[in-house]
Amino acid sequence: MPFKYIHMHMPQHRHADSTLLTQGDPKRVITAFAFPIFLSQLFQQLYNTADAWIVSEYLGDSAFGAVKSSTSLIFLMISFFVGASMGAGVVISRYFGAKDPEQLSKAVHTAVLISLLCGLTLTVIGAILASYIPIWMQLDEKLRPYAISYLRWYFLGSVALVMYNTFKGIMNAVGDSKRPLYFLIVSSVTNVFLDWLFLGPLGLDIRWAAIATTISQSLSALLCLRQLMKKDTVYALSLRKLRIDGRSLREILRFGLPTGVQNSVIGFANVLVQTNVNTFGDIGTNAFGAYGTIEGFAFLPITSFSMALTTYIGQNLGAKEYDRAKQGARFGILAAVLMAELIGVIVFLFGRPLVSIFIDEPESIAIAVRQAHIESLFFCMLSFSHCIAGICRGAGKAFVPMFIMLGVWCVLRVSYITIAMQIDHNITLLFWAYPMTWFISSVIYFIYYTKSDWIHGFESKRAQRS
Repeated sequence: MPFKYIHMHMPQHRHADSTLLTQGDPKRVITAFAFPIFLSQLFQQLYNTADAWIVSEYLGDSAFGAVKSSTSLIFLMISFFVGASMGAGVVISRYFGAKDPEQLSKAVHTAVLISLLCGLTLTVIGAILASYIPIWMQLDEKLRPYAISYLRWYFLGSVALVMYNTFKGIMNAVGDSKRPLYFLIVSSVTNVFLDWLFLGPLGLDIRWAAIATTISQSLSALLCLRQLMKKDTVYALSLRKLRIDGRSLREILRFGLPTGVQNSVIGFANVLVQTNVNTFGDIGTNAFGAYGTIEGFAFLPITSFSMALTTYIGQNLGAKEYDRAKQGARFGILAAVLMAELIGVIVFLFGRPLVSIFIDEPESIAIAVRQAHIESLFFCMLSFSHCIAGICRGAGKAFVPMFIMLGVWCVLRVSYITIAMQIDHNITLLFWAYPMTWFISSVIYFIYYTKSDWIHGFESKRAQRS
């Protein structure tokens, strides 16, 4: 069934935290919406950094390396489900912008039920595979016991992780980026405190770092659920209404599957990269993990603006505000690129003291600094690619970033690394895979953004089907 825009007045009980991004100055609206997302991402990165420091401080470099090397695998396992939930966000933002509360409610309840089933599935799969994954990734034998214990307990909290991302996506889709920030702050403080308590004063092992994460994620998911179940919102969630609506399911799958596949192939590529990094021993693994923690800060403006652009584009195209959508897209891209590059310069200049926070071994520090000098000044291209991908998702063109990421960030990147490592087993060659593929994807995205009619993509599809 084609997507229909039903223009009608929203009920008067719409909650004040829900925001139509189709009104007001686009620059102000996008900034106001993106800023809480930015703060939530910043806070999350700070607490991730604090977690990493606590693990390194109390359990040593081997435990730190095991946890950080597990990150790419965790991303691979959860990325499909989190990416698929973005499809729900696109659908919900469009129904919200088109002022169709009936289909909005059906989409919300369908998304929540699907996410619950996905979270349960991920819990079972992750717990079963946790013992085998470090071996497949050629993780150094000193790190494997830490990684196996951490992964097994981490995946037991998969339901909370998937549900939180879905709940947050629903609230963001209706213009509420503040509540997820407040809930994340509460869960982040809880996570850091529990990590310190379990690993410090109580002297427990690494599995308790994963248990602390599960507890904090469950807390944030419950806070989001409580907010969504309020009766005075057009997106109010009722457990009695949890069922799969055929139309909503088709729309969610159409927009979510490409993003889920995209995230999965990127995650798969990252696992292969991590596997190659692990061949350089614990020194290379620890260095790669330390730099990755620092690089996470560069993703803050990238994530906040790409997520804001997806919702902004979705709502404005839902309301048929085409010129407004283009105006906001230009601003969002520019702001994200400039902020990411500024962070890149800071990482380039202060890479050594930053990575030294997490690792002590001089050779690992030197490798991490080398990676910072190679990659950090190209953050602008990484940001550009993600922003255009966010715009494409909001415009219903999720297959575009999927194919670009599959071709460039997966096939090309992995092929380059495989060939380069065969020619010269040099970790520096591996680092260059990132800026090279960021540049190529940015060129392709630029051509698509400037030459294609992404604004009217949905209109064309509907016309073809009528």
